[in-house]
Amino acid sequence: MLAGVSESTAQPIAAPDPAAPAFAGPDELGAALEGTGYLPDEGLATAAYLALVMHRPLFLEGEAGVGKTALAHALAQVTGRPIYRLQCYEGLEASQALYDWDFGRQLLHLRAAEAARASQAAHAPEDMETLEASLYDRRFLLARPLLQALEDSPSVLLVDEVDRADDEFEAFLLEVLSDFTISIPELGTIRAETPPLVVLTSNRTREVHDALKRRCLYHWLQHPDFDREVAILRRRLPQVTETLAREVARATAKLRTLDLLKPPGIAEAMDWATALHTLGARDLDPDLAARTLGAVLKYREDTDRVHALARGALFGG
Repeated sequence: MLAGVSESTAQPIAAPDPAAPAFAGPDELGAALEGTGYLPDEGLATAAYLALVMHRPLFLEGEAGVGKTALAHALAQVTGRPIYRLQCYEGLEASQALYDWDFGRQLLHLRAAEAARASQAAHAPEDMETLEASLYDRRFLLARPLLQALEDSPSVLLVDEVDRADDEFEAFLLEVLSDFTISIPELGTIRAETPPLVVLTSNRTREVHDALKRRCLYHWLQHPDFDREVAILRRRLPQVTETLAREVARATAKLRTLDLLKPPGIAEAMDWATALHTLGARDLDPDLAARTLGAVLKYREDTDRVHALARGALFGG
């Protein structure tokens, strides 16, 4: 479970017919997700199932690294839908998320048309109107993730880290999600034939407005318990010994109890286990664990704090 606008491309995955309601209930969807290597609990499987059948956005909130983004990719895989990702950041504008005009291609088209007109003996007044209208043909439109997700229906739309975007963009996003339509003045209104399965994620760096949350189904993701984290490590990293997986999960859980700037998530636990396995470890040796902290901790202050503590207390059996 691995948990700027970066312009996204579709990631089609061979799977069941995306137009068909493939799952009889949350348990069946949960089992399908487990088949991809993503292990949801009952609450998360239920929330994802309801979002799928009710055509409601799913708002996932929780600390970084708990598997929010990974769920969207797993849902795309089990439903056979392409996924489009909108990575949010401060200053994100609607044109960067929705669409823009390819000014370079429009200019080339204009110059080519003018060159062709110059070789003609006469010009009809309406030719200029026709030329101007041709500049806003669909072929010159650059579709960004929101428009891509509506046009390529049905699809999965991942709006990642919406809490990093500004209030103005949040209001714009709410408008798009209310009826899954986009109005382009030069082309008209584009409506999704089937509403995309929308997954919004937030690391809660700020509070997202209630209006957006009310539009969505909400689920809080927390770090998995010990047994589930071991199961995730074993499922995603079968080459790692069970002893190492259990000891990494136990040590990672201890690290999360410390007052760290960035407590490690599941992705960091996987990186740590992989690093240790690469160095030949079959269990969590304290000295080797201390040398590989860069795989699990990402701030100097955090590594200094851990090094200052007794190694045995953190990395012992």
